[in-house]
Amino acid sequence: MKNHIVSAFRLTLVMLVVVGIYLGIVYGGSKVLPTQGNAEIINYKEQKFYANIGQEFKSEKYFHGRPSTVNYNAAGSGGSNKGPSNDEYLETVQKRIDTLKMQNPEMGNTKVPVELATASGSGLDPDISKEGALYQAKRIAKVRNLSEEKIKNLINTQTEKPLLGLFGPSKLNVLKLNIALDQLK
Repeated sequence: MKNHIVSAFRLTLVMLVVVGIYLGIVYGGSKVLPTQGNAEIINYKEQKFYANIGQEFKSEKYFHGRPSTVNYNAAGSGGSNKGPSNDEYLETVQKRIDTLKMQNPEMGNTKVPVELATASGSGLDPDISKEGALYQAKRIAKVRNLSEEKIKNLINTQTEKPLLGLFGPSKLNVLKLNIALDQLK
């Protein structure tokens, strides 16, 4: 009995050290990131927004982000848990594609970027791809009475490159993109 208690105590100490080292590495690694592991808060028009959390934009004069299965509620993040073999899921995605084509008739039969029709695993992804932004450029240029070239230049300047040029795809934060769009002259 005494041997078991001593073995359990040793294992507990070893695991505390291993988990402690792991947590230290994760915490230290987060401090190297641009936001140092903290939320990125943007104050705009006397409101506070979190750039790390997807926002809902319904107006046709703004870029739209990824759909959310949790209605952009950060307190209840999560996916739908439905896969590509689920008929209900496929129906939902098809409705989103039809809506996007209706909102962006200028795009004709151009393929809809996948992130505009599917929700992320958390339902709170704040970013879209450059292709997702370009898909919406003609609509926004038309509604805002701006040249399409001006919108494309804005998209190019707002595109974030992969971390260290290696990790992840190029992306655009939809909130920052729409704020820059509002500030465009």
